Amino acid sequence: MRNYANRTRACLTILTILVASTICLGNPVLPNPVLIFTGAEYLEVNGARTVRYYFDVFNKDAYPADMFAASPTLPPCGNNTKAARTWVDIYDQSGKRLQGFCALGKPGDLGKIWFSLSIDAVPPSWIYIELNDRQTNTKYKSNLAETVM
Repeated sequence: MRNYANRTRACLTILTILVASTICLGNPVLPNPVLIFTGAEYLEVNGARTVRYYFDVFNKDAYPADMFAASPTLPPCGNNTKAARTWVDIYDQSGKRLQGFCALGKPGDLGKIWFSLSIDAVPPSWIYIELNDRQTNTKYKSNLAETVM
């Protein structure tokens, strides 16, 4: 019986420490995004033929909605004074920035991020994204995702 009481006390102590650390430290640690290629679309934009490469963040539901809330107290995105708290940037495998999103309104919007290239440009073999939470100054970097199915 004494052994059971000691184990119970130890479990309660650990649970108390975990709850207290979550309260004291604020938000729980969020996972890095898991990026997947979902397809390509051929478009004509202002007379130029382009290919738009679409991606989804598989674990987008792990991010709280307030990460994508309009944040007028943070620096603007160009003329957009109500840019989102979290910005998303797309990079090729060598770190060259391909596209950015500064006004996604909810985690679900991570399901349709994209970059586009001229129809005759060779796409990078791999890309990754970074979520930049400007309020907490935290970056979440994804895996490398292929640009073909």
